[in-house]
Parts: sequence; structure tokens; C-alpha cells
Amino acid sequence: MSIERQHRPATQADVAREVGVSRTLVSFAFRDAAGVSPETRQAIFDAAKRLGYRHNAAAAALASKSRTAVGLYLLDLRNEVYSDVLNGVRLALPQAGNRLILSVSRSIGGVDQGAMDSLVEARVGIIIAAALLDPDERVRELAQIIPVVSVTRRVEGVDSVYPDDRAGARAAVEHLLGLGHTRIAHMAGPSFEGHTVRRETYEKMMRDAGVIPQTVAAGDFTQEAAESAAAELLAGPDRPTAVFTHNDQFALGVREAAYAMGLAIPGDLSLVGYDDSRTARLHGIDLTSVDLHAVELGTTAGRVALERLNDPGAPIADVTSTPRLVVRNSTAPLRSKS
Repeated sequence: MSIERQHRPATQADVAREVGVSRTLVSFAFRDAAGVSPETRQAIFDAAKRLGYRHNAAAAALASKSRTAVGLYLLDLRNEVYSDVLNGVRLALPQAGNRLILSVSRSIGGVDQGAMDSLVEARVGIIIAAALLDPDERVRELAQIIPVVSVTRRVEGVDSVYPDDRAGARAAVEHLLGLGHTRIAHMAGPSFEGHTVRRETYEKMMRDAGVIPQTVAAGDFTQEAAESAAAELLAGPDRPTAVFTHNDQFALGVREAAYAMGLAIPGDLSLVGYDDSRTARLHGIDLTSVDLHAVELGTTAGRVALERLNDPGAPIADVTSTPRLVVRNSTAPLRSKS
């Protein structure tokens, strides 16, 4: 007696794997949305036919009738700056009664397309993204299909709410130079488009001051990656007397590496972070940091998102704010050699 096995119905994910594209692109193809080339669309339809996938057009139409929900993409909730952005967005939405759908990247230092796909598939009306690692062109392509508000990063042609990172990095480096430091290192993150302004500003300022920049890139955006990179940096023959980091997470990693080596902060090493997180303000941490006003960025992004939902044809919003250096006890004048 033979038993005929029942196979599960093919899904959009199966079709995506067959063609080698994202599930979002498959969804776009079946909805006849813009952004899918004729060749790719045909390849998707052919794969769907081979796999026996049947698109439920009625369900898709029902789901798309009302798109008032706001999707929020966050790169990493372990970094307090993104929690602050979330709180800011929440402040902007209650009065309008919009539903907020949250998606957090699962990646460490890389692009996590699945987190964005989940918001698109949830049929949100707009996506607030903090902070996308995708290239600008890919963000613009997505924005042609579903509106996007980019937070903490400026993307040309897309609604953007962001800090003036040149001004913020300039304030940090000027502070250290003013304290007499010249061996200033920068702990940068992985190089993704739109996320290198702080590094570029640091390097230019050091060259303008007649000093060779010393940039070290962490393997990803975690505190652990920064600690690992800092251990090697601080063990070198020309150990820096000061470090300016891409964010507060990195500053905490540098701090741990320094203490493990018996270095005192700020006696042996001055340290400046970026974000002005709650951790930076704790007694005993007292981290000098650049405040980018994350809650305000989130609130502004929420308002921009609501305006875009109400008026899809409105001019692109380009909203920037000026960060503020907050000096605490992690920086001190260069100690003279006796």
C-alpha cells in the first residue's frame, strides 16, 4: 500500500528562492507595482507556474485597502539611540491614532533585507527607517513603491531627518585638539553608504591640523567588536592619548579594553563618544559625548511620516539638526611627560 504525501502549497518565499530575489520583489511583481523590470517580473511568473504558486489576489486587495499603519525599522535595539528614536516616534503618533509596527534588524554589521521585507509585507503605509545600511539607490527604489522616512542618515530624494554629523564630529575633534592631544584615534564602524561622515570629518580635521589620522574600523556595530579592535589599537607602539568613537557603544568597548590593560580614563586616555546615551550620563561612566537629540529626531520623523501619508505629493522633507558636545569626566588635558 503506497501513501501519497501531501506537500504544502508553494509560497512567495519559495518563488523568491527559485528566482534569487527577495520576497518583497515577488510581492511587488504580483501586485503589478513599479520597481520590477519586465524580465524579472516574467522570471517570477514562470517560477510561480513551475512551483504551482497561486497568488491570492482577493486577500492582497483586501489588505491593501487601508494603509495607515506606520512601519518602524531599527538597526539595533541594543544601542540606546534607537530606543530613543522609537520613543520619539511614539510621541508623534498617538494623536493621529496610527498603528506602529516595529521591525528590528537581525544582522550584525550587515544589511538585513528580511527586516524591511516584513514591514512591506505587513502593508504599512510608510516606513520610518533608523538607520538603513542599504545603498542610497536601493533606498530610493524602495521609496518609489512605499514612502520612506530616513532617520539619522540623509538619503538624497527621500524624506530625511538627520543630525549634522559634520558639526558633531568637528566639535568632538576640536575638543580633543584643544586639550593638547595630537595622537587622536577614531574608532569607526563598517563602511556603509551614508554612515561615514563622522569618519571623514575626523580624518579631514586631523590632516588640517598637520596630524596623520589613525582610523580603526570595528568589525560590526557592537560594543564587543569595538572592544576587540581597541585592544589591538591600545597595545600598539604609538598608543593614542585620545579616542573619538563612532557612537557610545564603541566608546564603552574602548573603555573596557583600556581598563583591562590598566589604563586610566582620562588620565592615560581621553575618550569621546557619540549619541549622548543614558549610559554615557551615568555616574562612574561620565562619558564626554555628542548629543544628537535622538528623541527629537524620532518625533520629527513621526511628524514627517504623518505629513507624507496625508499628502503623498508634498515636496521631499530634508530636516537637519545641530548636535551638541556634552563634556564630562572622560576627557582631560594631555598629561605632560615628566
